[in-house]
This record gives sequence, structure tokens and C-alpha cells, in this order.
Amino acid sequence: MEKVEAATRRPAAGPASPLTERQEERRRRILRASARLASRGGFDAVQMREVAESSQVALGTLYRYFPSKVHLLVATMQDQLERLHATLRKKPPTGDTPAERVAQTLMRAFRALQREPHLADAMVRALTFADRGVSPEVDQVSRQTTAIILDAMGQEDPSPAQLSAVRVIEHTWHSALITWLSGRASIAQVTVDIETVCRLIDLPDDHPERDRPGQPND
Repeated sequence: MEKVEAATRRPAAGPASPLTERQEERRRRILRASARLASRGGFDAVQMREVAESSQVALGTLYRYFPSKVHLLVATMQDQLERLHATLRKKPPTGDTPAERVAQTLMRAFRALQREPHLADAMVRALTFADRGVSPEVDQVSRQTTAIILDAMGQEDPSPAQLSAVRVIEHTWHSALITWLSGRASIAQVTVDIETVCRLIDLPDDHPERDRPGQPND
């Protein structure tokens, strides 16, 4: 079994310049293979040698794209979120307020992950294991999640307070995934938590909940 500690010791690598069409296609094959293996058996089922064989690339080539299994699975999550974002754009949420639309969107994302529990567990575990060496991939996941939320809000120029609320919502959504995957929260509990935290979006900027101790006022 591949050890996470050993895998993450490989030096970060990968194409520094924009990928060519052929390289992008190779990367897509790798991510599809990763998702396929994770869907079957979770985090432990994603072995780099098997990913290389399944995606028809050399093992050394795979490591040039993704220095470790953690890098690979975090990138897989970013890819899954990107696909979900495209689907959400075709059928946007219908809530009357930004908070309602974001809650609907995040629950749709949650249900999509619920249909692939092994894959969801593998990706969330990778995020949990990720150290500073995986920061670029983790940042991409965060940016993609933020883009999904902002699209659901329907506001091109959110206020600093709303952006702060978005960060809290992201943290809550991630935490909800972890507690659900570990069996410590039901779908009903996750729904309540997501709907509750999304209400932060609709608070006016001068609402008392916006004022945090230790932060200077403008």
C-alpha cells in the first residue's frame, strides 16, 4: 500500500508553461483514471502505478504531472468541481435570495458527491493530508469553490463582507463533508448547517454579525 508520507516527499514538479493540446489530453486521461479508481475503492485504491497503466502513460510521466497521490486526488477534486460548475451554469439555482441560491447550489454539489461516496472520501482525505507542497492544487480547489458560490449569488461585485461570508461558507461546506463521510452527520443536519451559514450572505454590511472583535472599523 502506498504511504502518504513517502509520496509527499517527492519534489514538486510538472509543466511550468501552459500545456499543449496533447499534454492537456494526457492530463485529462490521468484525472479520469484517478476518479475511476477512487470511485471503486476510495483513497487506498488510487495507486500511482495503476493510475499510470489505466491512463496509458509512463509512471515517470505521471509523476511529472502529479508528484504524489495527494497532489493527484486534490487535482481530481478541482476537476470534479469544474465539471459540476459547468452543469450548474446550464441549470442555475432558482432561489429568490443569494443565500437561497448558494444553499441550493451547495446541496446539489453535496448530492453529486453523495452519489460517489468512495470518490468523495478519497478527495476529502487528500485535502486533509495536503501539506504546503500541495498548496497550488488546494488553492485551485478553493478558487473553483468560490467561483461556484459567486455564480450562485449572481453578484459580479460582492462586498468585502460578502467575500468574508463566502470563505466561512466554504469552511462549513468542507467540514460538513467530513462529518457526513465519517458518519457523524446526517443529510438533514448537513442541509440545516449549509442553509444556516448561507444566511450570512444576505446580512447588510453594517449588521452586528459583520463586526468581529479585534477588527478595526472603517
